[in-house]
Amino acid sequence: MTNDIRLAFGHPEERADASAGAARRDRISLRDHVVEVEIGAFQQERGTRQRVRFNVVVEVRPHPAPLQDDVDRILSYDTLTESIAAELSAERLNLLETLAERVAERILAEPQAMRVFVRIEKLDRGPGALGVEIMRSRAEQPTRALTAEGKEAALHPLVVFLDNATIAAPDLSARLDALEARGLPLILAVGLPDEAPPQTGHRPTQRRIDLLAIEQNAWALAARDPRCVVVATRTEIDWAMKHGRSIVWAPSKLVLDAVDGPQTRDPVALALWLAEMLAAERLVVHGSVTLPAGSRVAVERA
Repeated sequence: MTNDIRLAFGHPEERADASAGAARRDRISLRDHVVEVEIGAFQQERGTRQRVRFNVVVEVRPHPAPLQDDVDRILSYDTLTESIAAELSAERLNLLETLAERVAERILAEPQAMRVFVRIEKLDRGPGALGVEIMRSRAEQPTRALTAEGKEAALHPLVVFLDNATIAAPDLSARLDALEARGLPLILAVGLPDEAPPQTGHRPTQRRIDLLAIEQNAWALAARDPRCVVVATRTEIDWAMKHGRSIVWAPSKLVLDAVDGPQTRDPVALALWLAEMLAAERLVVHGSVTLPAGSRVAVERA
């Protein structure tokens, strides 16, 4: 059995260990937690309860101060079971995928939680266990802001990849007007410039050079339209989204600082990673570029 297959069917704790970054995190886990609940999209699943098994692993931020054996200083195991119970009692759901997303989101609302693996399985639907498994990180949680009514709501931006032909097009401002007219926070991503960056023959250094070349192209876009302010950090991105600003993403800092970030140097794949991390409404792609498979956000060709 290959390592990938073993991990695919292993416990979420093994998946967490295999995908851990250099900065190791503590973990807490909930294994084989079984509850009876009405869930499912099929008619035979309505009006009847079935056993559902939960396995959850949470990577937590290490507490900087001594714990002093104080339960209030840690993420309690009760938080995991209470998150499951709260989502099961909120409403009847058709999909395990929806339930997994909501449980993960509730757990990540805790300040100590950094990344969560959730596996949910139906035990009574066949000869084996039928289930789903997801991984979500705090970085992927949507930015939230107050509405005009004073209520907090999630912001789902529009991430747009612009190829070099679009950046140089005489109607660039008109295209940006049309994108802003959608009424969503606008984040622009670009690729490498037409001039090839220096080649090192060394993958780690080439990755940094390519990221810096993308940032040079971002500044070239900023010179074309005053709305295009180049930003590099998640804090800057969040601030811009909350204030309705159009921005251009400089990828080096976010990509290189991410524990479980992308290893690719492909600019479109990086734009997709940003869209997924920000829980974007969709990724709009300009130009004849190859779209990565398996997106968790909608992808639209301009």
